[in-house]
Amino acid sequence: MIIRQISIFLENRKGRINEVTRVLADNGINMEAFCIAETSDFGLMRLIVSEVDRTVSVLREAGFAVIVTDVVSISCRNVAGALASVLEILAGRGIFIEYMYAFSQKETADVIIKPDSLADCEKVIEELGLDNR
Repeated sequence: MIIRQISIFLENRKGRINEVTRVLADNGINMEAFCIAETSDFGLMRLIVSEVDRTVSVLREAGFAVIVTDVVSISCRNVAGALASVLEILAGRGIFIEYMYAFSQKETADVIIKPDSLADCEKVIEELGLDNR
């Protein structure tokens, strides 16, 4: 399923991630998933939240640079080789993965994928029965 992801650009300085989480907490917004990538100059925090528009609003009000991107959310079994099988099928269909991140809970692994073609990726995910939202 295609969902909306929030990306926040952060300066590499102490406490900056905490500032984001404090803004979210003060506004009652829960992070469902997140990942952080960094370079020597800045960091990029990607978030999945239930209230995208409100989250964007409160973060921008707090002075953060925020963008929203469509990504694909899938759910697969949390067993060795399950994700490899999905990725092989996507690659076989010519779908390039720009980035991804995941988390698991017991028998299920939820994966966020940024493919080069949202529509093609979503079609394959639906065919495989891995649509998780």
